[in-house]
Amino acid sequence: MTAPERTADATTLDLADAQTYIDHDPVWLWRELRERSPVHWNEPRGGVPGFWAVTRYADVVSVYKDTKNFTSERGNVLSTLLQGHDSAAGKMLAVTDGAHHRAVRNLMLKSFSPRLLDHVAELVRQRTRDLFAGVVGEGQVDFASDVADNIPINTIGDLMDVPQADRQQLVEWNNKTLARHSSEDGEMEEWLARNEILMYFGSLAEQRRKSPGDDVVSALATGLVEGEPLPDDEIVFNCYSLILGADESSRMSSIGAIRALAENPDQWRALKNGDVSIESATEEVLRWTTPAMHFGRRAVADVEVGGTTVREGDVVTLWNSSANFDEAVFPGSERFDLARTPNKHLAFGFGPHFCLGAFLGRAHVGAVLGCLRDTVSDIRLPAEPTRLYSNFVYGYSSLPVELVP
Repeated sequence: MTAPERTADATTLDLADAQTYIDHDPVWLWRELRERSPVHWNEPRGGVPGFWAVTRYADVVSVYKDTKNFTSERGNVLSTLLQGHDSAAGKMLAVTDGAHHRAVRNLMLKSFSPRLLDHVAELVRQRTRDLFAGVVGEGQVDFASDVADNIPINTIGDLMDVPQADRQQLVEWNNKTLARHSSEDGEMEEWLARNEILMYFGSLAEQRRKSPGDDVVSALATGLVEGEPLPDDEIVFNCYSLILGADESSRMSSIGAIRALAENPDQWRALKNGDVSIESATEEVLRWTTPAMHFGRRAVADVEVGGTTVREGDVVTLWNSSANFDEAVFPGSERFDLARTPNKHLAFGFGPHFCLGAFLGRAHVGAVLGCLRDTVSDIRLPAEPTRLYSNFVYGYSSLPVELVP
């Protein structure tokens, strides 16, 4: 594989530019910033405001935990933070804080009970086995489109009771909302896809009010928060958030696992031989891939972060993709080590906004690793993968692979 650029001055690169993560090796980039500028000011460029990038694990966790000095309600990713607002603020869990956040989260958690999740996890394993049966020994396939695209969307589709016929369309819209394939793809396409998802769930929520089930859409459409039903836009925004988070992260981790195992034959042998557990391997894949590169907050007061004063109103981005390679927490962090323990990575965030779908994400990656161990003898990468063009999601939209039975 061709190594990305490592020779630039990391402190001069634009962290808001998706091309930065195509042209430069992210592991190198974050190592440089952790060592040279751990709370780094990304200068304003081309009319885009400046912002802080927090890169060390301890500092990232401290901001995630600090709900007094930081808010999510003016955006939680660069695309909204740099605009100064998020249209879903106060209406979607990811950009809602305080008591209302806790109340809506508790309402949604009713659909994530252990009994239901255990059943869904078994469906994940069965679906993954079926998908692998269709590609193992078939020569070159695209692991992204032929396998990974079909697992998480069906899992969250089961939890939301999305009709089977609609799921592939949701994948296609979702692909356009968080990441593009190149700089030539337009922002209008992203906006249109996002609105298609919102309209879709508006219609689905209306159906569930009339005929509710045990699914999470029904829970949102019929549940009460502080004695009142949720407004339509709040139901739709939270459905949208579930689809984005559950689908994108799991797919990127599973695709990244294939590449990592192919390029680290000692770890592939350890998995095949049973020297490492599926559970341990899953955690390392999640750390290694870290699909959601960052989340962010806005400071609501002057506050110190890692010895640097952040001013009220400043945008602060928390780089999970850097924190998960911090040598202070992960010795030998640049080594893919399926037996790594402890492994308290931040792939699902931290604190009050910790990902609701973490259990499902682990189930998806674990199912893929289990199928690889049980049905594949060799992983071959016959061509270069295609990276997503994004400053938020790290991963591949295409991964040609041969899975030898």
